[in-house]
Amino acid sequence: MRPSLDKVMPEAWQAAEAFSSAIRKAALLRGLSVQESEFIKLRASQINACAFCVDLHSREARQAGIAQQKLDLLPAWRETGVFDERQRAVLAIAEAATVLPTTEESEADLAGARSVLGEEVFVAAEWVAVAINAFNRVSILSRHTVRPRDNEGKIIR
Repeated sequence: MRPSLDKVMPEAWQAAEAFSSAIRKAALLRGLSVQESEFIKLRASQINACAFCVDLHSREARQAGIAQQKLDLLPAWRETGVFDERQRAVLAIAEAATVLPTTEESEADLAGARSVLGEEVFVAAEWVAVAINAFNRVSILSRHTVRPRDNEGKIIR
């Protein structure tokens, strides 16, 4: 069994949580909505195959008011017209910041996202992507488990 990074070195986990909290507050102040942040967190977690974070951010996205249809279509967001221009921009940022190094295609996506969002919201979205990618790695390396839940989101014992 692998050691859990957050349990063995709790002061690092607390610093990571403080980092994430600071980014969340700064992103909101710069105009990145909670829903847009959740799109970034969920899409990056899907790409990284972080089951714990996919589970968490799927629930948080629903709580933030994101329609189930959009959550269902998220892996195929480029193939559908249900996402608005800002949502498409933050999803492009999530993908470019998660799949590194950037390519000509992802750089073009980032340039398009910046033109839609403006510099401050664009940078806020990149910081959210940086943070979730760090948390994905902690959860994957720590083998954080996903507990079964009922339809209301309550843990099944």
